[in-house]
Amino acid sequence: MTEQFDVVADGLAFPEGPRWHDGALWFSDMQGGTVYRVTPGQPKEQVVEVPNLPSGLGFLPDGRLLVVSMHDRKVLRLDPDGLHEHADLSQVASWHTNDMLVDPQGRAYVGTFGDASAPPDPVTPANLALIAPDGAVSVAATDMHLANGMALTDGGRTLVVAETRALPPRITAFDVADDGSLSGRRVLIELTNELPDGICADADDNIWFASPFTGEVIKVDTAGQIVARIRTPQAPYACALGGEDGQTLFICASDTWIPEQARAALAGQVFALRVNGG
Repeated sequence: MTEQFDVVADGLAFPEGPRWHDGALWFSDMQGGTVYRVTPGQPKEQVVEVPNLPSGLGFLPDGRLLVVSMHDRKVLRLDPDGLHEHADLSQVASWHTNDMLVDPQGRAYVGTFGDASAPPDPVTPANLALIAPDGAVSVAATDMHLANGMALTDGGRTLVVAETRALPPRITAFDVADDGSLSGRRVLIELTNELPDGICADADDNIWFASPFTGEVIKVDTAGQIVARIRTPQAPYACALGGEDGQTLFICASDTWIPEQARAALAGQVFALRVNGG
């Protein structure tokens, strides 16, 4: 059966960090330096420009947007009068910051790059940062091999993290304490040719992850087994579930991850795909 992919947004450099919030899809055009929002049936709407490259997105309990500003290693907060610094991660990030997950209490987990290397070279292990709702920064986990996409499962009691550059690549799980601290680190699944990038969880705690180098989105069940593979029109780098019933998978995709090429081509797109369950 041929999958039906609908184009939600196009003309982008490198879309990343999708989040469904308040009846709309929000995402970063990382290499375009802009955060967008798309309401179903409407064209994309510019929310804010982030000069030092936006990545992960999330929302505080009062609805204000948080956005990772990669190259200055900060998380910014969009207030009614514009962007303000929410947290400075320079003391815990050895290189640029990356993806982010914000929990319902307003705590933010932020992945960091260990260095400037690119696949297939190994990466320097780095920290996963934890930002308290008041902006205080601590280290949630060490020795992460490019902590990338993240999702909460089991009613928020488990944090699942893609370690894109681990050898072999893997998806890792942690127990989450009431204060947001992490323990009980374990491997959900080890992969072979798939480098897991952005991820999301469905209502049944299955994990969907983007696999850019194999050109698929892949579904993993709670036992750590691959149960579905779907080829995508372009290489996917992140995904999020949303829509009125939570069963539309939004996929951020691009022809290339190389910044100069992505900015020149503006071929990045966001697709929507109806999926079964969750």
